[in-house]
Amino acid sequence: MQQTRPPRPRFFQRTVLLVLTLLSACAAAETAPPRTAAIPAPEIPQSGTGALLVARFALSQQDMDTAATAYIKALAADPDNVELRQQAFLTNLLANTPEAAGLARSLPQNQAALLVQANDAARTGNWMQAEARFAALQHQGLFDLLRPMLIAWAEAGAGRPEAAQAILRPLADAPNGPRALYALHAALIADFAGQKVDTNRLLRITQNELGGSNLEVIRLLAGLLAHDGRRPEAERLIRSLLDAGGDLPLAVPDLLAGLDDRPVKRATDGLAEVYFAGAAALRGQEANDFSNLIMHLALDMNPDLTTARLLAAELAALAKRPENGLKLLKPVQPTDRMIALVRFRRALLLDASGNTAAAITAMQDVARLYPDRPEPLARLGSLLRSQHKYPEAVAAYDRAVALIPHPDRKDWPIFYERGTTLERAHDWPRAEQDLLHALDLAPDQPFVLNYLGYSWAEMGRNLPRARQMIERAAALRPNDGAILDSLGWIQLRQGDISGAVKQLEHAAELEAADPTINGHLGDAYWAAGRKLEAQFQWRRALTLNPESEDVAKLEQKLRNGPPPTTTP
Repeated sequence: MQQTRPPRPRFFQRTVLLVLTLLSACAAAETAPPRTAAIPAPEIPQSGTGALLVARFALSQQDMDTAATAYIKALAADPDNVELRQQAFLTNLLANTPEAAGLARSLPQNQAALLVQANDAARTGNWMQAEARFAALQHQGLFDLLRPMLIAWAEAGAGRPEAAQAILRPLADAPNGPRALYALHAALIADFAGQKVDTNRLLRITQNELGGSNLEVIRLLAGLLAHDGRRPEAERLIRSLLDAGGDLPLAVPDLLAGLDDRPVKRATDGLAEVYFAGAAALRGQEANDFSNLIMHLALDMNPDLTTARLLAAELAALAKRPENGLKLLKPVQPTDRMIALVRFRRALLLDASGNTAAAITAMQDVARLYPDRPEPLARLGSLLRSQHKYPEAVAAYDRAVALIPHPDRKDWPIFYERGTTLERAHDWPRAEQDLLHALDLAPDQPFVLNYLGYSWAEMGRNLPRARQMIERAAALRPNDGAILDSLGWIQLRQGDISGAVKQLEHAAELEAADPTINGHLGDAYWAAGRKLEAQFQWRRALTLNPESEDVAKLEQKLRNGPPPTTTP
């Protein structure tokens, strides 16, 4: 069965020099192909040249620990090399080593170094020095957004909340720019300092423009609303996460229980919130390296900012370093307000690191700890499905669906996933019912349109509707090789041989290593009378690790050619 695969994530494998460019101009990221597996760290030579080569290789593999140590050794051999010192500083910052602070002091013009020095000053209560470092940041890019909030928190830390409000409130009233973020931090400072200001207006600006933007904003805003005597409103805001989809609903009970917690307990925690806001803003703009660096500054100020750990772990997974994500989440305590999300994502990181058996056990534990939530059971079904344990996966999905009394649009994935699993378990009547239900919930979902349309095409059923569905999916995702494969396959079924060849060739260009697509292209070539090319494609498909049931079909085609595929 040809399945629609999500697009491959784009990972970032830039050098530290590109990070330096980002630090001065917030430039757009370049991309490099994702790595398929972590490569063991090499031994670091004693020579400066050898250490530099190891550092660059480790950096290309996103192995910051090895890169940081190797750059320090390379710098020891060439201590006057300013460019090398900057590289050593940034890799050590990302690796969270003690050496980063010392290197920062030797780089007075480096923006990240200024922030590290400001953090050190704030941590020791030297707020005047911290403010001077923040004020020295360049007037461009992300720093124009962060600087006023950083300086305001330095003022609050120094016991001058009125000065902090004088910085932020005019920006919150400005007609343009990120006024809601300034309003949020003005309200946080007022709450932190016990100020009697027009909190209601600040909260209204924040709620209207930032209310549902991310988990941390919701946590902060709900806490401020509760402290302002608007607890029912705060509870409604947190419960809005129940409609967010994904794993966020797991956080709702603990967030509700934490409404009496002060959102920001220390001024240094306020700085961490500013950094987190910057990192989260960059997360969706293909600047993950820079986002990761800013996230490390947030955790430097507040190691207990678990939302920052969750985002940093996500970035580690995207960089194909799930073991780093697990390391980031390890310090989170069972009493943390985000522990449900942390447990869930630990299981996902275990799977991403190749330890699916441990991931299944961990997700079973999450399901046991949160028996009223469908999310852990649904993901458990996916993990079991990946191991071809289809009956067990269906049972997990069944338990998850039973916890959804009134499914709506956000719930289409669980019916789609159970439907595809049932199809794999050879229970087509139930599979078709689930896929149709998923389509009712999300009529324009390309994955559902493709899977159901392809399934019907394989069976020779409902071909006109199946083709319409697949064409709609292809219009929604014109560069998805799996969907184009389905479209070419149904064209072949309907006798449009030239159209099928064209679509399947394009699909094979997009997904050159897919055995199903290459096999289908062989079928189309055979139908077009291009038998040598057909045999070549079938042999190629056999080299691409097809599923066992498809191996026999490909070998049969090589012996006797394919059976007729045209259906009236």
